[in-house]
Amino acid sequence: MIILTITDLIGRFHPVLVHLPIGILLLGCFFQLLSAGNRFLTLKPAIPLVYLLGGVGAVFSSITGYLLSQSGDYDASLVQLHQWMGISVAAISMVVYLLCRTQVKEVYLNVIAVFLILLTALTGHYGGSLTHGSDYITSALKSDGKGKVAIPPVPNVQQAFVYKHMVQPLLQNRCYSCHGSEKQKGKLRLDTKDFILKGGEAGTSLVAGNVEESELIKRLLLPPSNEDHMPPKEKPQLTEQEIELLKWWVSEGADFDKKAQELKQTEKIKTTLLSFQEGAKAATVKKQELPEKEVTKADASVIADLKKAGVVVIPVTGNSNYLSASFVTAKPSPEVLKLLGGLSKQLVWLNLSNTALNDDQIKSLSGLDALIRINLSRTPLTDASADGLVKLKNLQYINLVGTKITAKGLAKLAGLKELNEVYLYQSGVKKEDQAGLKKLFKKATLDFGDYSVPILAQDTTEVKPPEAGK
Repeated sequence: MIILTITDLIGRFHPVLVHLPIGILLLGCFFQLLSAGNRFLTLKPAIPLVYLLGGVGAVFSSITGYLLSQSGDYDASLVQLHQWMGISVAAISMVVYLLCRTQVKEVYLNVIAVFLILLTALTGHYGGSLTHGSDYITSALKSDGKGKVAIPPVPNVQQAFVYKHMVQPLLQNRCYSCHGSEKQKGKLRLDTKDFILKGGEAGTSLVAGNVEESELIKRLLLPPSNEDHMPPKEKPQLTEQEIELLKWWVSEGADFDKKAQELKQTEKIKTTLLSFQEGAKAATVKKQELPEKEVTKADASVIADLKKAGVVVIPVTGNSNYLSASFVTAKPSPEVLKLLGGLSKQLVWLNLSNTALNDDQIKSLSGLDALIRINLSRTPLTDASADGLVKLKNLQYINLVGTKITAKGLAKLAGLKELNEVYLYQSGVKKEDQAGLKKLFKKATLDFGDYSVPILAQDTTEVKPPEAGK
């Protein structure tokens, strides 16, 4: 076990070591070609040494590359091709070094130099394909400059196949580079149904009908600072809508063949699905993230009292002390809302939707400093509630669907610097105020819910009266 750990550690130095010999060898090749002319004859004495250094570096790169390939995280056929090309680069470099010390004709050395340039470039290309995917060059040409679109436009979302038209493109653009046919980090592949169901080193990645037990979802919800968070924090992250899509798909059985209209839909998921009708655009603002700094555990007695009152209090993720609280089966009485103050450092998500919460009670939430998400949909809140909401300085997401809040009250929230998503469908905001609010909330997405579903030719059947006599 110790030996395996050491070899794995040495193998991980391959990306660090591989670039140095590439640069040195290319320099030697260019020196060789330039010295063919009288102007650069002074470069000749340095050429053998450059080839020797590049060759030795290529040998060490080949060794570390071989050790790295033993992890089994990469496509075997592509690894083998890259491996033998790398070994060839190292061998030819050493041969050229020896030839440079003989009286071999200059033209032969020039031909070998050109060949070595091409071979080094191809070897590097296949190495890049292993790490970033075979389309790592061409994908830049397809980008719109604002980030790669994860889900292409779905003109009629209810008639679309959930996996084929939404889930699969999402996985392809966010997951295949590490879990596709060419690379399988953690021995996990997500590019076919069978591989998704098979899972990887950590076990089953998807449990149909059970979001909490599906590793695929659990890792998406981890804080970005957690090493198990997926995708890695340096790569494009999934948006809130994309995560909701995956959670819904898994909770409804993770069916690979059903259309959206065949699966049960809440009002929230209907809104999410509609957002994909024009394509799930790359997020221009960060999605709701948990604070990177962990906190101490919440007071167990406070949680117990809240649960007695019917409040559902659970960890946001399995290994975090941050909490979410939902008033699905509880009433937001002053006494119960006061208890939330005992979770001021841990409570990040709060759901008060469909309750009788009023404007005065909102003020009792002002001490929840860690709160980043709050759902106030279908509550009798008015513009007066904004005075309390504006004190939630870390708020990133707020749902005001079905409330009486108007543009006047909403404008008070423009000072919340972290706010990036506001849902206002069926609220008191008038249509003529929408343009002005969008200018006021430059960094936030305001969702007014006024979607329109395009009518396609296949959606319409023309019925003609029968001809006379028939």
